Amino acid sequence: MGARFPFSAVVGHDDLRTALLLNAVHPGIGGVLVRGEKGTAKSTVVRALAALLPELDVVPGCRFGCDPATPTDCPDGPHGHGAERRPARLVELPVGATEDRLIGSLDLERALTEGVRAYQPGLLAAAHRGVLYVDEVNLLHDHLVDLLLDAAAMGRAHVEREGVSVSHAASFLLVGTMNPEEGELRPQLLDRFGLTVAVRASRDVPTRTEVVRRRLAYEADPDGFAARWAEADQELARRIVAARDRLADVVLPDAELRRISGICAAFEVDGMRADLVVARTATAHAAWRGADEVAEEDVEAAVRLALPHRKRRDPFDEPGLEEEQLNDALQQGAEAAQEPEDGPDDDPEGPDDDGGGSELPGEPPESTSDGKDKGKGEGNGSADRSHAPAPAFRARLLQVPGVGEGAPGKRSRARARTGRVVRSSTVDGAGLHLVGTLGAAAPHQAARGRSGPGLELRGADLRLSVCEGKEGNLVLFVVDASGSMAARQRMSAVTGAVISLLRDAYQRRDKVGVVTFRGREAQVALPPTNSVDAAAARLRALRTGGRTPLADGLLRARRVLDTERVRDPRRRPLLVLLTDGRATATGTGGDPMRDALRAAGLLAADRVASVVVDCEHGPVRLGLATRVAGALEAACVRLEELSADQVAGVVRAARAA
Repeated sequence: MGARFPFSAVVGHDDLRTALLLNAVHPGIGGVLVRGEKGTAKSTVVRALAALLPELDVVPGCRFGCDPATPTDCPDGPHGHGAERRPARLVELPVGATEDRLIGSLDLERALTEGVRAYQPGLLAAAHRGVLYVDEVNLLHDHLVDLLLDAAAMGRAHVEREGVSVSHAASFLLVGTMNPEEGELRPQLLDRFGLTVAVRASRDVPTRTEVVRRRLAYEADPDGFAARWAEADQELARRIVAARDRLADVVLPDAELRRISGICAAFEVDGMRADLVVARTATAHAAWRGADEVAEEDVEAAVRLALPHRKRRDPFDEPGLEEEQLNDALQQGAEAAQEPEDGPDDDPEGPDDDGGGSELPGEPPESTSDGKDKGKGEGNGSADRSHAPAPAFRARLLQVPGVGEGAPGKRSRARARTGRVVRSSTVDGAGLHLVGTLGAAAPHQAARGRSGPGLELRGADLRLSVCEGKEGNLVLFVVDASGSMAARQRMSAVTGAVISLLRDAYQRRDKVGVVTFRGREAQVALPPTNSVDAAAARLRALRTGGRTPLADGLLRARRVLDTERVRDPRRRPLLVLLTDGRATATGTGGDPMRDALRAAGLLAADRVASVVVDCEHGPVRLGLATRVAGALEAACVRLEELSADQVAGVVRAARAA
């Protein structure tokens, strides 16, 4: 294997390189999330970073890479004297990693052969004082993302499982990369990354030419190419060491601290994490450029890296900073920097008795900045008001019945490799069921003539863990956009319902698709994708009017599901049909309603779990949507009833898939 592509040889991506270098200077920033389309050298840049990090002094034989100059509470301790040097490690966490692989687990070999409880470290221990790289972090199990982000924030990993109680140091530079087209991270997880950078391929011809030229030169002679850039990389490595040494002495003036607070207040970010990250990043930036104190330029650089992903209040908000919004925030920060600070203890006697600003006990507070106390809309109150004036619903969980084996998610029950262990089995499972295995072997030890510690195991003793978790489904929305649905108020309500269901799908890690039907035929408005914000954008731009080819809409949905069944056979589908049930057009020239019911019967024969949302409006109701639901063997719910308080598992009553 040849040398890695040099960090200094990367063309462009200035923000990404700056973010990685600042985290190398100050790991307390909290890591970097790199968002970008495929083929933009995200992984190349991250892997090149490890070569710039200074070598480490470690305790010989310590599995946790402890620093001999800094005593810690180490499971391999107490340590003696001595030290050895090794390079900082780049540890990669694969998407399919288990919790055991990440945080470690009971050492089964020693438990079974020696009868002792011993801890086998995981990847968090291996990454201590190095780089932990997670490619496609948006596809990683949410509970694993929570674990590694907690460890990155605290600098320690805590393991409490299978009779093992261990805490060890886990301080590392966390870097995650993702392609937004494959699905987004939840806003709560986005906020846990210190900095975020969006990368895209340059549209500048000379830049693209140079990228290809350097890549071809590297592939032809990796070692020779790396040697040509070795001096530039060594200079960056020296700067990292110098900036680390200077970091503790960099002063953050009160004026710049007020500037940071003013900017974060202008962006209305939630919590105080943003302020802390910006302060740490600005300090690291000052140390990187060799300054003794933080200046305005350091704060502005930090804001551009630390705030883009924190302004997202909704899964469908576009990430990133608009230049005008940034300039306004910087202006507000400049004004805050000029104002004298009034400390909280300036008035030790507290407010006057008749001060109008205090709240009386028992009185409800006024609206807070997040709108939770006042002005909160119906349901979840998080509808996108800037794009769709649709009423917001708070969708109750719609589930596919039965137990599946699909992609990890949070919607329907599924057998899984991770999750809650429900039982042990001798024939199927996702790993060793330790208690079951030991319990099966224990009664036979005397008959097997065991002497001394440990257990004598036979093949028949082995038990496997049967786990049950949640899966994500393919949620296919089939939306009537015809003239019968085109009343402005009605389509607004339909759009609001679908947006709310999409938001629910986003949170449950579903794959979503949209089929619409109007005029003469149906069309696939959005092929099945993990990017639910793309689905929301398509719905907001939905054209309405014309006749109602309901049969064609159902048949088109069936073809989409047939294709996805071949492409992703383990992901079970859930069809959500939004219609008033009217059918006024057919491609066969026959009875439109009869054709629609026949098409619905075909989907029922395919055993597709479905729910029909009846969008019929007005005092006189024909009940046509109910007939369609009967043919689909699906539950039917009225549009105005699609809320958390009134819908209770409408798909659970459907025939098992």
